[in-house]
Formats: sequence, structure tokens, C-alpha cells
Amino acid sequence: MTAITTAALGSRLDTALGRLTMYRLVLWVLAVLAGYSLLLNVLGWLTFGLPEMLAHLALCLGLTYASSQGLGALFHVRPHTESSLITGLLLYFLFWPSELFWPSQPTQGPQLAEFAGVALACVLASASKYALAWRGRHIFNPAAAGAFLAGLTGLNIATWWAATPAMLWLVLPGILLVLYRTRKFAMAAVFTVVAVSIVAADLLRAGMELPEALWQTLAQRPVMFFVGFMLTEPLTLPPRRWQQVALAAVVGVLFAVPYNLGFVANSPELALLAGNVLAFAVGQRGGVRLRFVASRPLTPTTTEFSFRPERPVRFAPGQALELHLPPDTAGGTRAARGDGKAPGKGDGKGIRRVFSLTSAPGASLLTIGVGTAEPVSSAKRALLALEPGDGLTATMVSGDFVLPRDPATPVLLIAAGIGITPYMAQLAGAPAGDRDIVLLYLAKSAAELGYAEELQRSGARILARLADGSAPPATMEDAGARRIDAEALKDLVPDIGGREVFVSGSPASVRSLRAAARGAGARRVHVDSFTGY
Repeated sequence: MTAITTAALGSRLDTALGRLTMYRLVLWVLAVLAGYSLLLNVLGWLTFGLPEMLAHLALCLGLTYASSQGLGALFHVRPHTESSLITGLLLYFLFWPSELFWPSQPTQGPQLAEFAGVALACVLASASKYALAWRGRHIFNPAAAGAFLAGLTGLNIATWWAATPAMLWLVLPGILLVLYRTRKFAMAAVFTVVAVSIVAADLLRAGMELPEALWQTLAQRPVMFFVGFMLTEPLTLPPRRWQQVALAAVVGVLFAVPYNLGFVANSPELALLAGNVLAFAVGQRGGVRLRFVASRPLTPTTTEFSFRPERPVRFAPGQALELHLPPDTAGGTRAARGDGKAPGKGDGKGIRRVFSLTSAPGASLLTIGVGTAEPVSSAKRALLALEPGDGLTATMVSGDFVLPRDPATPVLLIAAGIGITPYMAQLAGAPAGDRDIVLLYLAKSAAELGYAEELQRSGARILARLADGSAPPATMEDAGARRIDAEALKDLVPDIGGREVFVSGSPASVRSLRAAARGAGARRVHVDSFTGY
């Protein structure tokens, strides 16, 4: 009963969070925390003063938004509004709200300097996306860059006041939601263990008891806020999980070990910026500029889109790219869709979406497969409205859903619906006969089996389970119409215990199929959930 309840709760959480993009979730969590901080001030648990906090919030949000829009117009790019608002909220929590001064009072130099310092941090944070960038990709976390550069002027320094015990009660569940959505628990755990161990050890040497040392480190140092909203920010991370975990350990040391080089001393923002440089060195250096080439139907409900990259794109088969989509996503500004209908109202989820790459590394075109069944979301409307020659950008390429390095390792690939897409790059990059591959493809009907010709050419053993009970093409083995549980999976793939298993599809499908694989004896199961847009 407990296992069933846990699975049901996990499925509901996946469904709820899947309705929000990662950016929208972070924005909402930070907005709730900002409201919570105002409530704490009213209750007397924070003592900044409500007018000061409201002015500070308005300053951070207003200036980051305005400067982002202005710089976007200057550089002829469409700014990401959600990103600018997230940066503004982060700076709200990084800098101490200054005391207000009024025209009837004498102007106080320190207060003006503090306001100027926060204002400068906001503008520099937006500018860092353009000035501290390489080939269209910003290198540094904008909030950390703005705070660090403003601190060098001496006008104001970041205090990370969100690290207070009263804030922790809502900060903790907030970052857990974000980490669950981004699947960055391992990275967060490594950073937290490293940073807390070092800081707590210093406090123990100073004579503090262990419980008090741990509480002070977690509740009065910005460990949790830093790892939940800053360190795990996707655009400034390396592409692979092991690289992210290693980075977390390095940044944890830089975060916790005290040092003073004269002109700079250790600070959370400096530790993060150093980590950003390391991530840039091993990741996709530069933004990815694409030209739309064509689209083709894969099935009645799925479509493949092809793009020509301006420069070669480095990626491993199974990885995904985040597309920065045209304006149609934000509100349906194009004149019409291909069917002559108005694009309709946007869904308000922003203009960035993640899609698995289906083309092989080194191919002249980058391709993605997308579910386009009605009702079509605004993101998919934007894709469907593309015309040959239209340009767009991808902000990052990342992911760990890749095959084992050793080609002698046999694998089982399980695809539910559109979950077939990451496997196409893997099969295209693995010449027939080089690897023992079994693919179990779950679809509603034979008409919904995408990439049938490509699968036939792959040389892999293909099993098809069709929900309507119809027969698959002759090139595929019929897996029947029964539900794929542990027993069924063991019958279909008797040597599953000796294979690495990969599962791709919707969160509910992935959760069910992973449990079935575990029950059938699989020792290593890799998953890739498609939350849907």
C-alpha cells in the first residue's frame, strides 16, 4: 500500500510540475518566497521595514526587466522575460534592503551608495548576458555576476539575507520542488555535504557543539538557497551528470574554505562564478544558431523538424537541446498557421522548450521529433508556423540518457510513444551489429509507430506492443497487447538481467516501466521523462 501510494503521489507531482517549464517553476517559487518574506516582516520575524522591502523588490524587478528589454533591443535579440524576473528576485534576496530616505530628510551618502550598488548590480546582471558571453552563450550566472561586480565598486555587497532561520521553513520545500523538477538531487547533495562539512568543522574547532554547528551552517549560511536557485541553474552547467557532480564538489570547497587575496575574498557569488568558468570549459561553448529547413509527418500525431546549424554542434546520442522559440510561443503573434487558422493565445509558459535530438552526431542537419496531436500547445504552434529559412537559437545541449561507452554492453531500450526520439540518435550512431540492442516500442496503433524505416535499417531487434491489438509491420516482432509489467517484460526479454535498460516516455509511463524493469531483474535502469508542452 505504501509503495502504491508513493508511486501515485510521485505521478501526480510529475503531472503537476510537468505543466510548468523549469523557468516558470523557479519564477513562481521565488515569487512565493518574496511574498513570504514580506509576511515575515509584517509579523516581526524580519525587521527591514515593509516600505524598504517593497522599494527594494520594485527596484530589483524593475531594473532587471527594464535593462534586459533595453539591451535586447540594442542587440536585436528577444530577451527572455522570465529569466530577467528570476534574476531580479535573486538579487532581491542577495542584497540587504536599504533604509529609505525622503525629500524632507537630509540626503544620506551611505543610503544613496547602497541604492546605487543594488541598481548597478541589476544592470550589470542583465549586461553580463551580452558582455560576458561567447558566441551567443552567456558564461556566468547573471545574478552572481551582477552582485560580484557591484561589490568590487564598494557601493554595496551581497549579504544573502535569504539565509535566515525564518526563511528556511519555506526555502527548503521550494528548493526541493525545483530540484525534483530539474533532477539535480545528486548534484545538490554533493555540494551540501562538502560545504556543510567544511563550515561545520570550522565551527567545531571554534568550540561549538555539533547540533548547533550544523544548524547554524544550514539555517544561517546561504547553503540551501545557493544550491537550489543558483548552482543548479541549467544554462551554466556542464552537459553530463558526472561533470555536474564533480563541479558541485569543487564549488562546495570554494564556497566554504575562507581565503582573502587582497582585492577579493571568498564569497558565494565568487565561488559560483569560478564554477561557471569550469562548466563553460567542458560544455557547449557558444550558442547554437539554427535555420529551419523542413518538417515531415512521422505519424498522424507526431512531426519531425529539421534544422541546419550555423556551426557544428557537439552532442552525444540521447542528449537534448533547449530551443529558444519564435514569438508565437509567448502570445501567438504570427499572422497564421499553415492551416490558415490564427495561432491563438499563448499558454504563458515562456519561449524555451527542451527536445531530444534524433539525428546522429556529425549529421548536416539537426532533427527533433515532436508530438503534435490536438490540442496543439503554443510551443508547438511556433514550430509548426516555421517557414524554411527562419532562424532560431538553442541555448544549451545536455543530458545523460546516453548508451554505455563499452559497445559490448547489451542494452534494452523501452520507448512509450514519443519517447522513441532519443533512441533514434543512438541507433543512428551505432552501426548495425556493433551493439546488442533490443528495442521495445509501445504505441497506440501501427499508424503511431514513428521512424519505422529507420528502425528497420538499424539492425536492432524491434518488439512492438500496440494497445489496440493490431499487428505491427513485418519488420517488428509482435509483443502482444497485454500490459507491460515485470512478468511480461521477463517473457519478452529473458536476459534482461544482463542488459542495461533505458526507459523513455511520459512521466507516468516511465514510472510504470521502470518498476516493471526492476521487477523483471534489471540492475541498471536509465530514464528520460517527457513532461510535455
